[in-house]
Amino acid sequence: MPVQNLTELIRFVRTNSPFYRELYAGLPDRVEELTELPVIPHDAFWRANTPRDNRLLTGPLDEAVVFKSGGTTGAPKFSVYTRDEWREFTSAFGEGLVEAGLRPGHRVADLFYAGELYASFNFILDSLHRAPVANLRLPIGGAAPLESTVHTLDEFDVDVVAGTTTTLCGLADHLVREGRQLPKVEILFFGGEGLFEDQRPLLRKAFPHAQARSIGYAGVDSGLLGQAVPGPDPRLHRAFTPHTAVEILDENTGEPLTREGVAGRIVVTDLRRRLMPIIRYPVGDRAEWTDIAAGHFRILGRTEEGVRMGAVSLYTQDVHELVRAADPAGLVIGMQLVVRRWDGRDGLVLRLAVDGGPGLDTGAATGEDGEPSELSYLAAAIVKEIGAARPMYADEVDAERIHPIAVEWVGHGQLIVNPRTGKLTRVIDERPHA
Repeated sequence: MPVQNLTELIRFVRTNSPFYRELYAGLPDRVEELTELPVIPHDAFWRANTPRDNRLLTGPLDEAVVFKSGGTTGAPKFSVYTRDEWREFTSAFGEGLVEAGLRPGHRVADLFYAGELYASFNFILDSLHRAPVANLRLPIGGAAPLESTVHTLDEFDVDVVAGTTTTLCGLADHLVREGRQLPKVEILFFGGEGLFEDQRPLLRKAFPHAQARSIGYAGVDSGLLGQAVPGPDPRLHRAFTPHTAVEILDENTGEPLTREGVAGRIVVTDLRRRLMPIIRYPVGDRAEWTDIAAGHFRILGRTEEGVRMGAVSLYTQDVHELVRAADPAGLVIGMQLVVRRWDGRDGLVLRLAVDGGPGLDTGAATGEDGEPSELSYLAAAIVKEIGAARPMYADEVDAERIHPIAVEWVGHGQLIVNPRTGKLTRVIDERPHA
């Protein structure tokens, strides 16, 4: 599929997608610049993109591959690609794998997750298949027993292991506990989550001769975002021009940033997808330009659209709705999602504001009689509600890859706001991204 002219793409989606037709209703008939278009409202986008009565797609869902893009069990989110779109997606990403370090003849183990409509395993396998260099592909998957995974890696003299950072660290921990190493592995391709400095020593113990590198930057909903830039900083990526257009917008004004070293939120436009158009879509990450002319940018963590702890993603709006469901009395009057990292693992802290009136002690888990307080019961109900809606979180906690959800009670005045705008900051990422 050729890269589409933006004006023609806009005309097409306005004609065929009810969602985009309504979103662009007030715009001139002819639009030639991305900056003339609004950024997609995240919540409205997913309300329109449903398996039944879909108002986002530009055609019937009769030839496509469907993947789960996230969300809770009660509000799942799906992304679709036509046959040609998926081929273009994986071919372009496969070319980026060479830039990331894939070499002719490399033996690559795919340890990403498969099944339940997850995309990453199939996406990486197809990208390797379409990479411009020959390679041997070993589709092991992230759920295989660690013993059999190690056996396969050793038996086939694997050069490259690809998986989420959490999976790679889990494998490394298994090797260390078994007193083993895999010295023949040259590259650890991580994706789906960042790599923190406190994870590198463990990886070096198990894979003493391997370099940990980003496999590239993409999302099943947003599509191509960036291919890895070789060098010591795995957060650096280069936009997949001309397949997609990446913008970094000022978080307060929404204007595109044209200076390097200024943080903003990433929005992306896919110039090849037509069935499920992606036009100025908020990715959910923050970044800064490092070389605008070359299209290089550095990923800086999550924005307010969602949070990611280890391999688990949570959309902010989903969490808000789950808190409301667990709080029929309406005690919670404000909330923030705080992501922290301690003891080598990510953890989510729900900072919940309540009215500090009579009978509510925001700092106590128990009442004066030693019994659990009303807030203690509410905290447990909220954590249970989120766990039921997003069971993968509990699975990762049980595997000791992330911390259990914690609740922090505060008064409304203790919630953090943007010092410039006074607006509530919905997500606070306190992890060491530098």
